[in-house]
Amino acid sequence: MYKRIAGTKDILPDEVVLWQQIEQTIRQVFSLYNYKEIRPPVIEDAALFNRSLGESAEIVQKQMFLIHNKEDTYALRPEGTASVVRSYIENNLDKTNGFLKLYYVGPMFRFERPQKGRLRQFHHIGCEVIGSLDPDLDVEVISLANTLLTRFGISGYKIKINSLGCQKDKAKFNTNLQSALKDKINALCEDCQVRYQKNPLRILDCKNEECQKIVRGLDIYETYLCPECKDHFAKVREGLDVLKVNYEVVPYLVRGLDYYTGTVFEISHPDLGAQDALGAGGRYNNLVKELGGPDLGAIGFAFGVERLLLCMQNAAVKTQKSNLVYIISLGQTARKETIKLLDLLRKNDIIADIDYENKSLKAAMRKANDLGAKFVLIVGDDELKKGVVMLKDMQKGEQKEVNFSDLLKELKC
Repeated sequence: MYKRIAGTKDILPDEVVLWQQIEQTIRQVFSLYNYKEIRPPVIEDAALFNRSLGESAEIVQKQMFLIHNKEDTYALRPEGTASVVRSYIENNLDKTNGFLKLYYVGPMFRFERPQKGRLRQFHHIGCEVIGSLDPDLDVEVISLANTLLTRFGISGYKIKINSLGCQKDKAKFNTNLQSALKDKINALCEDCQVRYQKNPLRILDCKNEECQKIVRGLDIYETYLCPECKDHFAKVREGLDVLKVNYEVVPYLVRGLDYYTGTVFEISHPDLGAQDALGAGGRYNNLVKELGGPDLGAIGFAFGVERLLLCMQNAAVKTQKSNLVYIISLGQTARKETIKLLDLLRKNDIIADIDYENKSLKAAMRKANDLGAKFVLIVGDDELKKGVVMLKDMQKGEQKEVNFSDLLKELKC
């Protein structure tokens, strides 16, 4: 017997209903904020991620799924931002649209140890806004993430924010961090001892408990920010305060990808355990230019869908009934008529199905209940003679005879 690959998951029909509800919600919310959907391919030139994420990033070093052709190396996309920026540049969207607000939903791939909320094929809901440096845009993007979580019925999460500053600030941050950690190198984990030489900021993102303890003892808050970047971050905080979005400034928050500059944020939830990030994002003001496009400010975020599902506590969503009309025919003569009735309902945009298993009436009613049917239509010889169907409201537990000619009107009420 064949089994699914480790780190992948079958999304079964009962679960797909929740996925569809999430996708419906994001499309409604993103449209309210005037975002347009984009659908980049799942396979890209591996060099795109090497350049955008940084050679020292853990994703590039350990987690990319690579496909080696005779001359080329491709990668299954590990995240969405680089693909969206590549598409923006390649399709000259800066010339046709300029400022653009985009969102996406789809699978991502990382070769890592499978655990709770962390798969090798997982799914992201994300957005990218390209073409502005306005701090009010940072406020909109963070508040948008907050709105989505509210619409999903998720509570108990924390929004953490920080600023990495511009490129010069980040370089100063690296230098300051190396200096602060100089006498603590031997206490860091092996990976962080390597990061100390190559990319000290990655130490702040380490999940090792001892490394985290050392980092939290450093006095590094805003010591590296230039006046312009301090002012930008102050305006972001002011905007979030105006919108009453709860947040916490976390000075050691850097995110794990090299393209981030300026505002960064992460949303965590205690239900997820040690790997508690629901989603994250921030500014990447140099990435468009670095990938061959114009010099434009940009910001975005992504949520892991599997992680959202782990945190969803909205019982109303999980027990929502369908609008299914389930038809039960009693006898062969009635069956011919109910096939026509089934077709009529579907042509009138009514979700309908029929008992194809030839169950007894009692068993067919149990099946209708298991399917969450809203109504059951029962048609037998007696009903055919009278030109009626027996209509049962499964939610109210009431049933009555309805003339064939009145059935559509009755079901649409």
